[in-house]
Amino acid sequence: MKVREEKLKQIIHWAENNPDIRAVLLTSSLVNPYAPVDDLSDLDVELVFENRASYESGNEWISLFGDPISMIEEDDSVFEGKHAMKMVLYKDHVKVDFKLYQVAEFIEEINEETLPEDWDVGYKVLVDKDHLTKNLKPPTYQSVMIQKPTEKKFHQLMNDFWWDTTYVAKCLKRGDIFYAKFMSENVLRTDYLVPLIEWYIAENHDWNNITTNKHGRLFKQYLSPELWNKVEATFSGNDIEENWKALYACADLVHELGTSLAGKMHFIYPVKLEQDIRNYLTEIQSTP
Repeated sequence: MKVREEKLKQIIHWAENNPDIRAVLLTSSLVNPYAPVDDLSDLDVELVFENRASYESGNEWISLFGDPISMIEEDDSVFEGKHAMKMVLYKDHVKVDFKLYQVAEFIEEINEETLPEDWDVGYKVLVDKDHLTKNLKPPTYQSVMIQKPTEKKFHQLMNDFWWDTTYVAKCLKRGDIFYAKFMSENVLRTDYLVPLIEWYIAENHDWNNITTNKHGRLFKQYLSPELWNKVEATFSGNDIEENWKALYACADLVHELGTSLAGKMHFIYPVKLEQDIRNYLTEIQSTP
């Protein structure tokens, strides 16, 4: 994306000629070999200041790189005193997440035993006037790789998934679409289905440095068309009956993936728990 490249050049040029800035790093997807990148990918820029106070309190410098149409600001209280953030969307559609460090805070992060996740997923040093990054460890990318679950963790996910399906069923029976969507999307999908699909994909690739990116962005790339269709069937709109079908599709998918994983990893799948909960779901649905 040419406009994004030009904006990054502007930021680098400004930093090189600004004595307040001692170092600049590019992080996240644009320097992560395992991340999908397209024209909508953000610029994630870390600025290391001799004194960041005036840049944190004032926003005039943000407009040096274009016309900002929206911005989110977070002070260092959000990040345990390590840095501040200014996330900026420009009129040219480029979004830049600026991370603002003090030199001392930056050095403290470098001296940590392990790399912070933001650096471990990849970084590129763009400016370093004082050799601040000379001891910066290389990224391992392991923080974004799917990790093999213990048997305890597998059983906990299964137990919690089947338990929480009952909340969806009660909400649908009551016609409470807001709570039903919260439980099905924020809980069933995010907390249970996504990690289960991740484990399934990683198991089929021998747990060999596999990542599907954030919240399943690369699932379609790794799943068969047949299995992807089953994943799509777990999504629904606002119709209550449609949500019942999606709930059962989710249950069927968890059964398929869960039993497959249990067999390959020599875990015990909770067959009786699933059957009892399925009976409960159908009984609730059919209650007058």
